[in-house]
Amino acid sequence: MTELFSRRRMLLAGTAGLAALTGGGFWLAGRGGDASTVAANWQEPAVSPSASASPESAIARSVPVQPGRPGLAHAEVDVLTAPEAGALVTVKTSAWWSWALMDRKTGKIVGSKNFNQTNMTASMIKAWLAADYLRRAAEAGQTPSSTRMNEIRTMIRDSANGPASTLYAELGRSATIARLIDVCGLTDSKAGDGWSTTRLSARDTCRIAHAIGTGRAAGPTWTSYLVGEMRAVRGTGDFGIRKAFPAAEQSRIAIKNGWVDRQATSEWNVNCLALGDDWTMAVLTRFPLSTSWTHGGEIAKSVATQLRTKTELV
Repeated sequence: MTELFSRRRMLLAGTAGLAALTGGGFWLAGRGGDASTVAANWQEPAVSPSASASPESAIARSVPVQPGRPGLAHAEVDVLTAPEAGALVTVKTSAWWSWALMDRKTGKIVGSKNFNQTNMTASMIKAWLAADYLRRAAEAGQTPSSTRMNEIRTMIRDSANGPASTLYAELGRSATIARLIDVCGLTDSKAGDGWSTTRLSARDTCRIAHAIGTGRAAGPTWTSYLVGEMRAVRGTGDFGIRKAFPAAEQSRIAIKNGWVDRQATSEWNVNCLALGDDWTMAVLTRFPLSTSWTHGGEIAKSVATQLRTKTELV
C-alpha cells in the first residue's frame, strides 16, 4: 500500500475535481454516520520519540515491534473539506455507521467525519483480550495451559463468549481497557460495564489492529499466533470487510468482528476490524433490531469494496 494516499489524491482529483493538501495530510469528502454526505477526516499519529524499536519477529511485512507500553501522541492535521469528492464512500442506509482506514507504512488514517465517535464493540474486543492476556503471560515468564490456548482459539475463531468473560475478569475488567488505551495509543475509547460494552471509535479500532500487527499488543512471543487465529476466523463471524476481497486474498487478512442485539437500546451493534499487511480498516454500525443483523456486515463489505476501488488498496 505504498503511496496509498497520494494515489488516492490523484485518483479523486481526476474523478471529483478536488483534493486539498493540508498540514502534511489531505481531506476528502466521504459519507458516514447517516444518509447525509460528510467530509472525510484525515489524521496522522506521531509515535512518541521515546519509543524504541526492535526487529520484527512476528509476521512478515509489518513495521518493527515497539517494546513496552508507550502511549502514542496523535497530532490532528489542519482541515480543508472537499465536498465535491463525496462519492468516496456511499452507503444507502438509515443505520448509524462509521469507517476508518490506516496506511500502516505512514500511520495516516482517513475516515468518515464521525470516525472519532464510539460504538459498543461486542465481540470485536476479543482480539484485545487475547493480546493482553498473552503479552502479560510472556512478560511474567508463564506458558499458558493447553486448555487456556484452546479457549483463546475458540474465542477468536468462533467468537465464544465464555472465554472472553473469564479473561476479562482475570485481566482486571476495566484495567485491561486502560491498558488497551495506553498500549495502542487510543484517543476516543473507554471502558464499559463489561467486555461487550467497551466503546471504541473506528479510528481507534484501526490503531488496535495496527498494534496487533506490529507486536505491541500481544508481544513478540505471541503475535504470529494471534494474527494466525484472526486469519482463521470462520463460520458466522466471517463477514464484512474481508468479504470485499477476492477469495484467494482473504486468508491473508486477519479479522475480528462483533455482533450483538442490545435489548436495552433496541439496536444491533455490528462492527468489523481488519488487519492487512500494509493497512488496517474498521467499520462500526448500529441500527434497529427490526433489521437483520447481517445489514451491518453488508455495510462493512460495501465500505471496503469502495475503498479498494477508490484507493487502489490492493
